[in-house]
Amino acid sequence: MPVLSEHRLRIGDRAVTLLRGPAGWGECSPLPGYPSDPQRCRRAAEEAATAGAPPAVRDHVPVNALVDGPFSVQEVRTYPAVKVKVRDAAGLALVAAVRDAVGPEVGVRVDANGAWDVDTAVTMITKLAAFDLEYVEQPCASLDDLAAVRRRVTVQIAADECIRSVDDARELRRLDAADVIVLKQQPLGGVRAALAVAEAAAVPAVVSSMMETSVGIAAGVALAAALPELPYACGLATVTALPGDVTHTPLVPVDGVLPVRAVVPDADLLARYELKDVTR
Repeated sequence: MPVLSEHRLRIGDRAVTLLRGPAGWGECSPLPGYPSDPQRCRRAAEEAATAGAPPAVRDHVPVNALVDGPFSVQEVRTYPAVKVKVRDAAGLALVAAVRDAVGPEVGVRVDANGAWDVDTAVTMITKLAAFDLEYVEQPCASLDDLAAVRRRVTVQIAADECIRSVDDARELRRLDAADVIVLKQQPLGGVRAALAVAEAAAVPAVVSSMMETSVGIAAGVALAAALPELPYACGLATVTALPGDVTHTPLVPVDGVLPVRAVVPDADLLARYELKDVTR
């Protein structure tokens, strides 16, 4: 392993470790409360810093807006798709408002973050079907439950948190548990590991983030750019979810797309957020 310079940061309440190596920068920033192995997140950062990104087949990536409460109609209309967080019946009204705001030309998908049991998921998805959804992401926690739901609804099902390895992806395929797989490069162990997961699942993939800085988002964009097919807008427009960033030219969308490019942190911002610098 090449020598990497390590920058340990605190951005708001988020611990972020950035690694600099011969291929550029990588990020390790496990999200509190979100299922991810810190060692895999570290491997993802090391891969980005030492191996860089795999070859890209596109130079930009479409991204979705994220709605989890009151939203700007003007803003969501600039994106090709909108993802709505839905936990309970109140979320139905929010989905209805989003669909009304964006009209039929913009994709709408919902994310339950595994909150429902099978019967609740079927009830909610049956009601949500009226809003012409692209898919419902992680309605239940397990692959077995996703498979059971998928057999009882007409809306496509996406798997996210229950996929953390190639073996999980193969099980998804065996169970015919989902129509779409959501890839986050950090908890999967890097861009190349995520590409292997997508290949094993053999269903369309959409790339999402763990609310990283622009360094981590760049790795997610690299993953999306390397996928052979990218039929859905990706959940990578999240840099502004953090109270700060490490570059003065952040990866934020313009007209609903992100460019495929490397990100180099600015020294003054590293100094602002840095706890200490370790070279190993």
